[in-house]
Amino acid sequence: MDSLVDIVVFGFAGAVVLAALVGLLLVAGRSLPTGALGAVCAALLLAVPAMAAGRTLSAGVGAGQAFLVASASVVVVYAAGVALLPIVARQAAAGRGTAVPSGLRFTPATAGGGLLVCAALGAAGTGIALLVG
Repeated sequence: MDSLVDIVVFGFAGAVVLAALVGLLLVAGRSLPTGALGAVCAALLLAVPAMAAGRTLSAGVGAGQAFLVASASVVVVYAAGVALLPIVARQAAAGRGTAVPSGLRFTPATAGGGLLVCAALGAAGTGIALLVG
């Protein structure tokens, strides 16, 4: 039960921070330095699983369960990012004066690729938590 609480807490906290970053992108997108928002998002996607895995490891469980908790917490953040993607695409198209891309659909390939990325981020976060803790 403690692992589910960790997934919910760290997953939703990461999703809220990601939504705030997307809002910042939509409001001040052109005035931000190039790559700054991407670097912050990458740090977020490494910090969330590392903190979730660190909390799970501090409870005295193994690295396997910490990996699962870290990966699941990143899946929640990924789901929030996928949900916000149409808003960002619409805003970007309006800023460029082009039509909104019609190919933005959630496909099985997108889901599978996202799960692989989430597993990789979960492994990286677990590795960071093992090194730090």
